[in-house]
Amino acid sequence: MWPPPLSETPQEFEARPRSDGKRLDQYLASRFTDYSRAVLQKVIDAEAVLVNGRPVKASYRVRTGDLVSVRLPELPSTTPKPEDIPLSVVYEDEWLTVVDKPAGMVTHPARGNWKGTLVNALQFHFDELSTLAGAHRPGIVHRLDRDTTGLLVVVKDERAHARLATQFEQREVKKEYLAIVNGVPGRHSDYVERPIGFHPTCREKMAIRDLADGGKPASTYYEVAERFRGYALVRCRPETGRTHQIRVHLAHVGCAIVADKAYSGRDRLTRGDLAAGMTGKPLAEADDPALLIDRQALHAHAISFRHPITEATIELRAPVPPDMERTLEALRLLRPA
Repeated sequence: MWPPPLSETPQEFEARPRSDGKRLDQYLASRFTDYSRAVLQKVIDAEAVLVNGRPVKASYRVRTGDLVSVRLPELPSTTPKPEDIPLSVVYEDEWLTVVDKPAGMVTHPARGNWKGTLVNALQFHFDELSTLAGAHRPGIVHRLDRDTTGLLVVVKDERAHARLATQFEQREVKKEYLAIVNGVPGRHSDYVERPIGFHPTCREKMAIRDLADGGKPASTYYEVAERFRGYALVRCRPETGRTHQIRVHLAHVGCAIVADKAYSGRDRLTRGDLAAGMTGKPLAEADDPALLIDRQALHAHAISFRHPITEATIELRAPVPPDMERTLEALRLLRPA
């Protein structure tokens, strides 16, 4: 039944200049990231959101100085429950740990994903985690998309968390991703500097958006590591940390990541897909349904940062996951450059 019980005490705040012109539902989604835009639209429809003392529609354009009052439904739980989920630990000391996150795992509970997350696993495996990011995100200082694999730093100590968060904010943390893409970039290397914001019609996606339309500055350096006929292995170094940044920037240059349904339109790649249309390949290979990968072929391969307590330089790498390695082997066999 809607609406569910709403908080009796509203949260009140004044809209800042950077939010000027945003739709109200979009603005609230950026402030309350644990609630989906659809839920926030229902909250607005229930007149539990007031702007300058009166109810408005979700399409209302926020103006600088607007006084916004919001009564939100309670979340299922503010403290994730420990779950015995295996973790691949790449590095650990008394202040932090670095894990190699598998595909299919959400970083922290949110928007209906309250179980099976990395945070649920962390709660089981570690006695102490920083709560600087909130009780429902213990230890989390940055995140990876559900189907992106690779290195993710987890912090145990509040002081270490604050110092490491500053490094992320000041772009001192160096990250390198590997991506298998459709097509081959026209340049061996390039620097993509295009702002990213919410997609205008699909709330699950991001898009290239002008700053005036709510986009935020985003920059990614990429270089081609290996070429194939119709595909490439690309090394990416993002300088900012926008949601879906690498996925959006690679799609923008015409080379969407393989099996990234949101931005390439397909959610899998088979051996038959690679053999189809290639001269000299047996017909049986062109009909081979063997699955190579069924999630976006993106891997957080390397990270480098200054240890927040000891000041030592930490440089780590995670091996290419089996599904991406399997795809690369098939590309070398069926689509050599």
